[in-house]
Amino acid sequence: MFPTTRLRRLRYNPSVRELVRETRLAPGNFILPLFVRPGEGQRMPIAAMPGNAQLSIDVLADEVREARSLGIGGVMLFGIPAEKDAQGSDAMSGDGIIARAVRAAKQAAPDMLLVTDICCCEYTDHGHCGLLGESTGRMDVENDPTLELLARQALVHARAGADMVAPSGMIDGMVGAIREALDGAGFSHLPIMSYAAKYASAFYGPFREAAESAPQFGDRRGYQMDPAAAAEQAMREIELDLAEGADIVMVKPALPYLDIIRTAADRFPGVPLAAYNVSGEFSMVKAAAERGWIDEQRVALESLTAIRRAGANIILTYWAKDAARWLASP
Repeated sequence: MFPTTRLRRLRYNPSVRELVRETRLAPGNFILPLFVRPGEGQRMPIAAMPGNAQLSIDVLADEVREARSLGIGGVMLFGIPAEKDAQGSDAMSGDGIIARAVRAAKQAAPDMLLVTDICCCEYTDHGHCGLLGESTGRMDVENDPTLELLARQALVHARAGADMVAPSGMIDGMVGAIREALDGAGFSHLPIMSYAAKYASAFYGPFREAAESAPQFGDRRGYQMDPAAAAEQAMREIELDLAEGADIVMVKPALPYLDIIRTAADRFPGVPLAAYNVSGEFSMVKAAAERGWIDEQRVALESLTAIRRAGANIILTYWAKDAARWLASP
């Protein structure tokens, strides 16, 4: 009864606020996405994502060492090959951009967790996430033939030294195909972090500039999830991926889908849950901050806290380095 109960008493003193806080951020919760390109000494700024750049392999090594020094939990590599083709062959080459990047990154920081994105869109000349064909009566990604390509990618990345692979294409059966390939080649210890509930989102726009992966025709709504689909469809996707051998599952994007993160955390207790704080979420805050409309640091940390509070154990975010520094400040 008022005034006996005054919840403001838990907020008045900063030390009390800190004491009763439930949701906490730490650099070890973050994975930093990085974009790797051919060349030497290259740091090509990404216009739509201020502060981010496409990095040549030698510069990548420095970036990985810096992330490690900040206590960031891991890095995720996306490759931009010198040449693209219909199959995304560079991703399946032991001398491809990602294989070389993995070896260099592991040499630079052997104890840094190194995750690789497994998909075709960055490597294909058409920008879609697998082999194209018309077996369904229209030009579309051919699901089952694509599985072999994803399995081959995963093996190349594993042999190069990746610590974890992350299939992102929303291709039915991708986790099972990759798990079978890894186990058969002696990599049964290698975890899979699956983009289990990935939506066909407008928030990916800046990423497509960063990874040079915009589809050359159509869009990806035929295989990524419909934003208006029932939450239960995302739970079915997650359940299927876990049954196929996923060790960690991801929801992408994060902020527009906090309800999906919360539902997944409740439905699958004990399963590590990741959320991707995607390029559009990052860039719109950057744009508003540049105009003086908002405080970037406060908004970014509030957003990351909300993602953690919703139930994500792991957050992939372009703010990883900045957030690590902000959290270390008094």
